[in-house]
Amino acid sequence: MQLVTVFTAFNPAEAQLIRSRLEAAGILAFVADELAALSMDGYALAAGGIRVQVPEVDAAAALDLIRDDGGEE
Repeated sequence: MQLVTVFTAFNPAEAQLIRSRLEAAGILAFVADELAALSMDGYALAAGGIRVQVPEVDAAAALDLIRDDGGEE
């Protein structure tokens, strides 16, 4: 299974929120580099962030869900 990064966060809470939202929609999601970011202040910024990844086949649906802010007009 090839994973694709669909979102990059600079704090673990934001990354976990996106992961949770994706999983609630039925998309398997993983958070990469979270522990490294928690180990040292500023590491997430220096390392390029905490990555939320999904299987490549679900990337388009995941990006659509992330871009949708959930607001109804």
